[in-house]
Amino acid sequence: MNDLLLGVDPAEVSVPALVWAADEADRRHLRLRLVVAVPPVHDRLRYDALGHRTALRIRAESALADVEELVRRLHGPLPTSSELVDGAPATVLMARAAEADLVVVGSRRLGRAAELLSESSVVVPLTARAPCPVVVVRAPEHTEVHPPTLVVGVDGSERSREAVAFAVREAGLREARLRAVWVWPRPVLAREDTGAGLSERRRLLAESVAGWTEQYPDTDITQDVVRGHPVEQLVLAARDSLALVVGRTGRGGYTGMRLGSTVHGLLHHADCPVIVVPSGTPGERDDHARGRAERPPPVEPDRPAAG
Repeated sequence: MNDLLLGVDPAEVSVPALVWAADEADRRHLRLRLVVAVPPVHDRLRYDALGHRTALRIRAESALADVEELVRRLHGPLPTSSELVDGAPATVLMARAAEADLVVVGSRRLGRAAELLSESSVVVPLTARAPCPVVVVRAPEHTEVHPPTLVVGVDGSERSREAVAFAVREAGLREARLRAVWVWPRPVLAREDTGAGLSERRRLLAESVAGWTEQYPDTDITQDVVRGHPVEQLVLAARDSLALVVGRTGRGGYTGMRLGSTVHGLLHHADCPVIVVPSGTPGERDDHARGRAERPPPVEPDRPAAG
């Protein structure tokens, strides 16, 4: 049985992340793997470090026990496993992400500097480098909104095609509609804002989802091209959605650059769970390859949206 990996933060257990992960594991028939990492102690004198580390482990064990009990109350016989590990949380979760279909973490709403430099930072390093999709849950999904909707950001690139593949499958599992959104940044010069440009982006958006409408005919897929800043428009589009799905952007460098400014901004500002999908996502490759022959080659995305 494959795993859905949930990173448990003993300092601040995220109930929304736990509920999301348990529901998704049940929906996908995956084992829920609970992992708590106890970070090393560097900022204390040697005689005090042992006591502090013992306190950290006790708190981690207590948090893990609380999470296990809540999962049992939510889903009863859901297959689970638990693990308490010594090490930096991001490093521990990254090592185990290679064996998972999906990783779910809560957000402690750290500032940008803390997310990049703090040893307790998990969200940015994990979403920037994990080999499988990562779900960052800041707040509960909007299940009270009908019809239930997922939003996926599209820009015509290969990475956004992977995001569409994941989003279509997820919408099908949830019996939700899927809204595919292409954000067209406003031009510097007014003469560049043409009807032909809008028509071209609508065409590219339609091509990006065309192969999936045939494979998932019961999933309602709507398409919108909107003008403005990518982060602002995607946050607005997803304000009442179950989740926002995006492809991982960035072209190298330190972890923040690998993540890309658009995705980084969405992690800070989106009011729903954000699912970051890397290229070559396990479990999506076969369907993606089957549909690729019917699709046009990838196009260059609108640059400001790429981060």
